[in-house]
Amino acid sequence: MSARPWRPACADEERGRTGVCVVIPVLNEEEAIAGVLERIPRGYVDEIIVADGGSKDRTAEIAAQHGARVLNAGKGYGRACMEGALAAGDGCRILVYMDGDGADFPEELQKLAAPLLAGTHDFAIASRTRGKREPGSMSWHQIASGKIIGALAGLLYGFRYSDMCAFRAIRRDALLSLGMAETTYGWNLEMQMKAARAGLRILEVPVPYACRTGGNSKVAGSPTGTLRAGSRILAAFARIALQRKRHALPPKGLLHDRP
Repeated sequence: MSARPWRPACADEERGRTGVCVVIPVLNEEEAIAGVLERIPRGYVDEIIVADGGSKDRTAEIAAQHGARVLNAGKGYGRACMEGALAAGDGCRILVYMDGDGADFPEELQKLAAPLLAGTHDFAIASRTRGKREPGSMSWHQIASGKIIGALAGLLYGFRYSDMCAFRAIRRDALLSLGMAETTYGWNLEMQMKAARAGLRILEVPVPYACRTGGNSKVAGSPTGTLRAGSRILAAFARIALQRKRHALPPKGLLHDRP
């Protein structure tokens, strides 16, 4: 029996729209993407957008079969993330980002989106280092770099992140006001630094994390991938840190929430 396709909340007229849209940037994730889409809580999100960065396998085809809207986003992780945000449209209030490799737990989505829907926070980011990790799911240098860069960001902007996890939720209007410019793997760090600099109300949420489905990570799975991603992240940190402070939104104060 084939898997039941994901069905958006807006397909149920009695429930109406939730204002939550999930964006999944992907590149050659045909082994994992179906499972990721099937695990996203039904009835909680209006739409799932799979932003394809040029997959050479059946990722886009499988995603479409499972009810996602597929974008040909062009090359680059950050570009895919931004194209997904723009495609979501004004009916989307909350953007939830997650990877398509099966390592994130889509069941945790509500923990990230609920504080934003309630109006208590503007940006919620998952922390793998503070949650329960499957052995081998993160390398030592991923853990160390997340904590070091998080500490440096804390010195600059007052909020100390413990991770640079791709699983996160942010108000769409807040994201679009940040002036995001990174098109590669520096996107996640850019969002975190600019969110703190702009005075967004930030929440860090411990989440479980698993080993990815099928093959090695494009970032941490090889020395070349690690060096390439690491250099881009460091370049993004330096560029953003040297920029003049810009309040994209009226300052609301930082909430250092550690549940």
